Amino acid sequence: MHNASQPRATLRALQADITTLPVDAIVNAANTSLLGGGGVDGAIHRAAGAELLAVCRTLNGCQTGDAKITAGFRLPARHIIHTVGPIWRGGKANEAALLAACYRRSLELAADAKAKTVAFPCISTGVYGYPPELAAPLAINSARDALKEFSGIQEVLFCCFSREDFELYARLLAQG
Repeated sequence: MHNASQPRATLRALQADITTLPVDAIVNAANTSLLGGGGVDGAIHRAAGAELLAVCRTLNGCQTGDAKITAGFRLPARHIIHTVGPIWRGGKANEAALLAACYRRSLELAADAKAKTVAFPCISTGVYGYPPELAAPLAINSARDALKEFSGIQEVLFCCFSREDFELYARLLAQG
């Protein structure tokens, strides 16, 4: 339960390259191997450097809906939280629960790491095909729910690569 002594975290959207953000933790939309891939995952691995891949090789992968944390290496972010979103299969394969779990588990790891600022990409909406208009409200609501449980996080950023995603998140956040 929220109490007056703990300020509410701010949720906000921005259009940016997540690898450039000077935050405590960025979230990587990873694949189950955690060994890099396309999209934001590849960009994070390239920007963080070879040390990230070396550490990820020791993590034994990650299940869909779960997350693991590493150092940020060459990124301005202190930590990278690697989470594996679901592949969209029409909405009948538990995708919503798995995507919500990505946000919850990522914020749990961020709180454990004493992160005050966390930036999320649009998990599962790229090559994994999750429709952004379904993923965005779920992302926002999942983050709000998780923040009731995990204290210390002051700001959650929904870092959108495309203008369309940014406008979608900005509109939803403005609605409260």
